[in-house]
Amino acid sequence: MLFVICGGVWAVYPVVFSISTFCGIFHCILTGVLAVFTITSYCLASFKSAGAPADMRWGSYPMVGKNDLENYTFCTYCSKPKPPRAHHCRSCKMCVLDMDHHCPFIGNCVGASNHRAFVFFLISVVISCSYAAGMTIYSSYRIWPPLDFENLASTRRSMGYIKMLIEIIGTLASSAFFLSARGLVTVYIAFASLSVNAGIGVLLFQQLSYIYEGNTYLNRLSSLSVMHGERGLQNLIRFFGCPYSVSRVLSGYSNTGKLQDNSSSKLL
Repeated sequence: MLFVICGGVWAVYPVVFSISTFCGIFHCILTGVLAVFTITSYCLASFKSAGAPADMRWGSYPMVGKNDLENYTFCTYCSKPKPPRAHHCRSCKMCVLDMDHHCPFIGNCVGASNHRAFVFFLISVVISCSYAAGMTIYSSYRIWPPLDFENLASTRRSMGYIKMLIEIIGTLASSAFFLSARGLVTVYIAFASLSVNAGIGVLLFQQLSYIYEGNTYLNRLSSLSVMHGERGLQNLIRFFGCPYSVSRVLSGYSNTGKLQDNSSSKLL
């Protein structure tokens, strides 16, 4: 993240400010907001506790008498009661409530306490990488050396599509040798942003689909045929903590879809 931010500042800012001062200032503000939001969400997901269960003593008479340990299991690693939907992480050496998975990129488990921050981090990475890819591609276009397509224009009628493609790639490759250091960094950031955006986008879609189903990644793996909750938009509303007005609109839309499905199933 720091390389993309610092490399983008060094390589892209001169190109943007050469267009106009307004574009440069707008670019500075937008990149600053995206960078702060991405790093903040990363720190929250990485350094915040994933969600340790309450410290309960196994066999305590008041807890057993009040059925406070109902559906609990015993964790052989922690030697403590383990709540439902909790899993033991051998990397963190603790049980985590609503554990989704252990993420090596943040060096922390994704659980009940930091799951929202992790999803916000994925969203910010996708938005930031999309913007970084767009700006670096545009900057590469502005600073790329002139291309000589004279041979291609004179012989395009006698060449096949494959030969034309080879000729275009060869022309781009030969002109890339004359790129400056700023141009090389810009091209590298563009490819890196597109690659990271593709991988993180798939992970974000997977996370949102599990939240929509009211499930987690580990629970989905342990019980593929069992749904731990009712699927629907209300799970996303509850997860992101939307305001009451937005929640009411989305819940009404979800209920309308369910009523239509039920009516169609009855007709069938």
